[in-house]
Amino acid sequence: MNNLAVLAAAPAALLVQARQTVAVSESSAGGLISAALLAIPGASAYYQGGGVIYTQGARRTLLAIPDEGVKGIRSASEPFALLAARTIRERLGTTWGLSETGASGPTGNRYGDAAGHACIAVSGPVERVITIETRSADREANMWAFTRAALDLLSECLREAAAAQR
Repeated sequence: MNNLAVLAAAPAALLVQARQTVAVSESSAGGLISAALLAIPGASAYYQGGGVIYTQGARRTLLAIPDEGVKGIRSASEPFALLAARTIRERLGTTWGLSETGASGPTGNRYGDAAGHACIAVSGPVERVITIETRSADREANMWAFTRAALDLLSECLREAAAAQR
């Protein structure tokens, strides 16, 4: 189901309950991650902002990560996803940073990743990075899959952090 509010209901509730905030850096999801988090009434309690970091220029300007800061790091990789999550968290002063970077399709990216490849990272009291491969060239379906995976990973990290505080 591609219902934005349904996708974000769990992480939104967990963020509100913990009185924590999130910032998002996304690429191939095209803004759907942020849109899902913002589809929940009262999102201003937890969502501080984000950006679609789709180009090197956006990375340089919006994340303020210079070229030397990514030397030896491919953009559609787990190390870059974690760097983006840490950076957006720091820049917006949030509890959590969530990032996604990949190739939505219908073709792969210039780094050799196939369509449907995405790396997703969460940075906060818990850090986690995953790679998903949908094996699909369907651009929109991949964008939704990346969004679901990102919000699911955020929920897992929020639950783990909450459990550790009990």
